Parts: sequence; C-alpha cells; structure tokens
Amino acid sequence: MSDFIKHECGIALVRLLKPLSFYKEKYGSYFYGIDKMYLLMEKQHNRGQDGAGIASVKIGVDPGTRYIDRVRSNEQNSIQDIFKQVNNQIKFSMRGHNLEDEISLQKEVPFMGNLFLGHVRYGTFGSNSIESVHPFIKQSNWMHKNLIVAGNFNLTNTKQLFNDLVEIGQHPKEMTDTVTVMEKIGHYLDDEVSEIYQQLKLDGVSKKDSSPIIEEELNIQNILQRSAKNWDGGYAMAGLLGHGDAFVLRDPAGIRPAFFYQDDEVVVVASERPVIQTVFNVKTEDVKELEHGSALIIKKNGKISVENILEQLPKKSCSFERIYFSRGSDESIYQERKLLGKYVFPQILENIHYDIENTVFSYIPNTAEISFYGIIAAADEYLNKSKIDEIFKQGRKIKEEKLQEILSVRPRIEKIAIKDAKLRTFISSDSTRDDLVAHVYDVTYGVVKPTDNLVIIDDSIVRGTTLKKSILKILDRLKPKKIIVVSSAPQIRYPDCYGIDMAKLGDFIAFRAALELLKDHNKLSLLDEVYKLCKQQQSTVGAVSENYVKMIYDSFSPNDISKKIAEMLKTKNIKSEIEIIFQKVEDLHQACPNHLGDWYFTGDYPTPGGNRVVNEAFINFYEGRDQRAY
Repeated sequence: MSDFIKHECGIALVRLLKPLSFYKEKYGSYFYGIDKMYLLMEKQHNRGQDGAGIASVKIGVDPGTRYIDRVRSNEQNSIQDIFKQVNNQIKFSMRGHNLEDEISLQKEVPFMGNLFLGHVRYGTFGSNSIESVHPFIKQSNWMHKNLIVAGNFNLTNTKQLFNDLVEIGQHPKEMTDTVTVMEKIGHYLDDEVSEIYQQLKLDGVSKKDSSPIIEEELNIQNILQRSAKNWDGGYAMAGLLGHGDAFVLRDPAGIRPAFFYQDDEVVVVASERPVIQTVFNVKTEDVKELEHGSALIIKKNGKISVENILEQLPKKSCSFERIYFSRGSDESIYQERKLLGKYVFPQILENIHYDIENTVFSYIPNTAEISFYGIIAAADEYLNKSKIDEIFKQGRKIKEEKLQEILSVRPRIEKIAIKDAKLRTFISSDSTRDDLVAHVYDVTYGVVKPTDNLVIIDDSIVRGTTLKKSILKILDRLKPKKIIVVSSAPQIRYPDCYGIDMAKLGDFIAFRAALELLKDHNKLSLLDEVYKLCKQQQSTVGAVSENYVKMIYDSFSPNDISKKIAEMLKTKNIKSEIEIIFQKVEDLHQACPNHLGDWYFTGDYPTPGGNRVVNEAFINFYEGRDQRAY
C-alpha cells in the first residue's frame, strides 16, 4: 500500500499440554513454549510495530512461587526487545544454579510456563506509551481472579460500556476500549469466583479446599457471555486466568481473524493461518478458523472446547485482510490476490484501448506483487486468444515470419519503481520536505517509450498523498504517454472503526473527490442536509440504523469519482495523462467470497455502531474537528 496506514494487531497463544520434561526429551529444550511464541510473534510483525508484549502462566506451582510473568516494549524493534528482556531474566535467574529438573526450573526461572500469550500492536486509539501495550493484567491475591488480556480489536461503543461499569459501582481509570473490556471481563470473573466460593462455604468446604473446586467449576463460557453482551465492534480477544484457564473470543460478525491448531502436545492460536503452519509445520486443513461469535476455551486440566458465546451476525470478515494486511503466503489469500488482478484486467484493457504491445506493466509497492501476477496471467490469456484468432484468420498459407510475429507478442513486464531507503525529512521548509518525499521511490530508466502506456498496480489508494507527492512525479520522468494507476481494492469511501487506522472522512481521496464533484454540480447544499440528519441521529439512544454519508456519493458513479481523483492527483508539472482504475466491489466479492466485509467501500457496516461512527465522522468533518469518531 503506497499510502501507509497503521492497522490491526496480532495475537498469539500457546498452551503446552504435556509436562515441560516431555518437550526437553522430544525437542531438546525446556524452552519449547517460549521459542514457539517468539516465532509466532516474529511471523506476525507485519500486524504491529508500535509495541509488543508477552505473558506467561505457570500451572500447578506451589504457593510462594511467582506464577505470572510479563514483559512489554514500545521500542522500535519491540519484538526483539521483549525477547531480549526475557532472555536476560532467564539467564540472571539461572546464574549460579544447577537447575536441571523441571520442578526447580519452574520455581526459579521466569517464563518457564505452560501457557503463553503474545501481542503485537498498532495503535489505533490512544498513545503509544508502554501503558497502552498489551497484554494487560488485572491482579488479585486470589489466583483465579488474576486476568491477562490481549486482543486485536476496536469497539464502537466504549462510552456506553464505560457508563455500564460506573453503574455497577466500578471506577475505571480510563475511557478506552481496552480498559473497558478488561474491567468488564474482570468484573464477571470476580462474580463467578465469588458465587462458587459462597456456595462451597455453605457446603462446609474450607477456603483452602475450595481452590481446586473453583478451578474446575469456573464457567468461562458464562463469564464471556455476560461480559461481551453489549460489545459492538470487531475483536479477537484472548485471555489467561492465573490458575491456568485460557480463552480466545471472536466477534459475532467474524470481522477480526483468529485461527487455531491443536494436537496432543499443544494448542496454538494466531491471527493468521500460515503463521501456525510455518511455526508448527502442519497442513492447511489442520489449522481451523475460530467460528464467529464463539470462543475457544482451554481449561487448566487440558480440556479444549469451542463454545458459542454470542448470537452470530451475518459473517463479514474483513476483506482488507485478503487485499493487503495478512501475509500472502496463505494458500487461499495468494489465489484471491491473483484473482483481484485478473478481475480488474478488463478495465485496464479498455483504458489502454486494447494496445498491449505499447503498454508496460509493473507494481508498487511489493505487497501488490501477487495481484500483478494475476494481471499478467489475464493478459497472457487475452493474448493467447487473440493469437489463435489471428492464426485462424491467416489460414494454412501463413508464413513462418508472420507466425513468429504473432507468437512473439508478450505482456511487457518491468520493474519500474524501487523503494529507496527512508529519507529523513528533517528540514522545516514544507517545499523542501515535499521534495524529499518525492524521492522515496526511484525508477528504472530506458524501458518506457514516449508511445507507451505505463500501468502500475497498487493494493489500494487511501489518501493519495504518496501518489501525488512522490510516485506520479517520479513515474512521469519516464515520459510515458499515459500513466494508469490500478487499485486492487475498490474506492475507500468510509471510515473503519473495527481495528484499521482509517478513522477520518477528510483523509480519503474518494471523499474529497465527491466533495469536488458536488461543488462542480452546485450541490454543496447536500452537505448541510447530511449534517442535519447526522445531528438528529446523534441525539438518539441505542442502535443507529442508517449511514447518511452514503447520500454524498449517490449522485455520482464510481467512474465519475475515479476521473475526479485522477484530476486531483495530477499536478501542473506532470506531462503524462493520468488515469485511475479501482476494483469493482462485485469483483472483490467474487475474488474473496468468504470475506465479505466491505464497509470501507460500501458503507454497509456489520454492526449498528458502525453507522453511528460514520455519521459522527461526518459531523467532525463538517464542524472542522480533526478527531476520531470513536
């Protein structure tokens, strides 16, 4: 994505089902769990680089033994930093000791646990201070009431949930969705533990003897159902309890991803399927997707179950996972991204007037490479059909030279743009800074002719800033007849409020283009009408059923907006003709049939909170407030 956006987060959970001595004997190390956790997090570093954290729980250790360990970092290389801290703690604890047996290792050495939770973070809300880095811990002297939480999520109704906590007598320290979620689960966990204990007390069971019974009877399913009852948003929420229970809960619309694998040695959860495949060397079909609205629950005794927690909504898994965010090494994602290139190719053909011989194909950035392969495969297919038709037209009398001429036509593929090392924009002058930004990419000279079309595919076009200030300027130096920028995603028109950092309407080039079109057609008064409707709905309580921002786009076709975007991105110094092509929404759905979450393209939000957020975002834009709507 040439317009870099921060997005989402990644979770990783490992539960060892055998004694540590088993892994020492089979794999040669007591540190099997922590080693696997490092790989799971490193393989998901694409999902978050603002911070990382890891927590570990030791199961069944004697009183007086530290059983929860955690480190977090918001350093630049946060994953490496936390594992450096872990290694230093382990080395320090083992200094001067001959700790070879499992019992002494678990007693003396931190992170010698049976249960691990890791998190990589991009901040979509709040600061990037260490206090914002997961996992979070809610501590208690009762082992069962210790709660560790990390998640990939954003909630749209944090204020409502905060007020709910106040109503039940709590005093949350912040109004953030992370704190709210933590306190909500913690409240019902405390309730559940207390209820079981009170019944055991009535039955004459001693406090000491109550502990193992509480562990056995604690109903995680009930806790999660009560906690998540009013959550509105997208989430994959993972939690550990101090005595050794664990869970991962996925939202009812399946917006945020979660996958798991289990055998008789380990249970593992991650945000991406190929991460588990690579780290544990298992087949695609061995890794299961956690059902939306369900929780994977792992009890201390090793019992594993998937339980329904919330009533399922229509599944609207985030399509941006398929277009860009998740690694393309996933078998199905790889094929889907190729299809995205294939399905947008007919639009390219029209824009180049079917002149493939005078067209150069390339891609920016590297993450668009797979869609580029799809374009080239479609171009080959088109040319092969054209060649067959031409050969039949020539008939049996065709000469060898003519046959060679027909068969020699190929799509012209070149590596046009190369991203240079990051340039420090340390000079205060805006004009000088823009000049530096324009050199983020370098180009390959001598492969494009003045008679050529230059087709460049990108994952998506969000703000258009990098295109305008850098990419188009530098591509224009090659002096092509026409530059066609192709987005493998449709036009991004609406904010995301479920975990991607696309929160402000005014940031989107498609929205700004629609405003320009309203201005061109003397329809700016429509903004006043939309504002009034949004303000009226702002005062209502409960679910919001309508996205009024759609009205701004209704007067124009996608092609109208694409043409206006091209006009806005072309500066006076660019000589080449500029055209912008976006994927059609229906073709996106055809390419990714199991991931129909498309609210950022269509405005069709999967939860009521999404409609409230988009209307709030418009109010902020209209009133000139540069702030989030959630």
